[in-house]
Amino acid sequence: MTLDELRVKIDSVDDKLLKLYNERMELVHQVGEVKNTTGAPIYRPERERAILNRLKEQNDGKLTDDAIDALFLEMFAVARNLELPEGVAYLGPEASFTHQAAESKFGAMSAYLPMGSIEGIFREVNKGTAKFGVIPIENSSNGIVSDTIHCLDEYDLKIIGEVMVDVHLAFATVNDDITKLTKIYSKDIAFGQCRKFLQNLGLDHVELIPVESTAKAAKLALKDETAAALCPAVAAKLNNLPIRFNNVEDSTKNRTRFFIISNFENASSGNDKTSLLVRLSNKPGSLVDFLNYFEEAKVNLTKIKSHIVEGESIFFIEFNGHKDDAVVKAILENMKHEIKVLGSYVKETEDV
Repeated sequence: MTLDELRVKIDSVDDKLLKLYNERMELVHQVGEVKNTTGAPIYRPERERAILNRLKEQNDGKLTDDAIDALFLEMFAVARNLELPEGVAYLGPEASFTHQAAESKFGAMSAYLPMGSIEGIFREVNKGTAKFGVIPIENSSNGIVSDTIHCLDEYDLKIIGEVMVDVHLAFATVNDDITKLTKIYSKDIAFGQCRKFLQNLGLDHVELIPVESTAKAAKLALKDETAAALCPAVAAKLNNLPIRFNNVEDSTKNRTRFFIISNFENASSGNDKTSLLVRLSNKPGSLVDFLNYFEEAKVNLTKIKSHIVEGESIFFIEFNGHKDDAVVKAILENMKHEIKVLGSYVKETEDV
């Protein structure tokens, strides 16, 4: 078959795809009309995950699992935005890792609202300015994000999803002579994640200037020939800041986990994770007694982290399962005065 003949066939397939996409969007529109009468949310993560799993199981072509995710998640986002454009608040600015996490779930067409703080994200979702918020919860190198725990405690919003992002940092500067650099901009935790790289390059003596985000670091370094930035490669490229070194983080397994928050709860998907905040009485054995409820019900706790919120000790706890599972409901009822259910959502990963 000649090249021209192959291109004609590809064009024919594209024509069919366009008709099928429009047919799907019409069906989604009809679903949306039904949901509008019941008040059900447009975004159903457990439904999307079920579709993706079904497609991967029956796939016998050249598409990889990752390719199926990329194609269909973007299509889901297009469908949602055609029905009801809903804002997504995230920890900005554009090209931050939180922005990348948001786009991986909500696609390029969504209306994004960059915020300067984690509390700002919660505030805008709580007000209804944004339907969804994307917030960091933990990093493999730096642990749990305390500001997120504080806001989960303060606001009555629900976790409806999680996203995992591999964290790769670039070293970028307009100066091609790194010996002339006097300062480096980045988010505070990024300096610790790249400590060995900076030492090996002989830059451990320069001034390290923490800023709100790694994406902002790229903007600042662009304006100063004596400065560099530790930032995502996408942020450097977006600002036309030359990248001198890629993947400069000390750990090759540096990952950040993000939560998606909103004002509704998910139905069970059959493969869920649940997050809780727990306040226990200040007496000996209270934690052991609490954990025994889960052990007796054979519910596997996957995370137990202690935090201080406004001088009070609380526990951030996670387990595999949905809050409406029969054995879980019994535990939650017995401990309803000590437990705040943050949300049950489709499990995307075991841990960071």
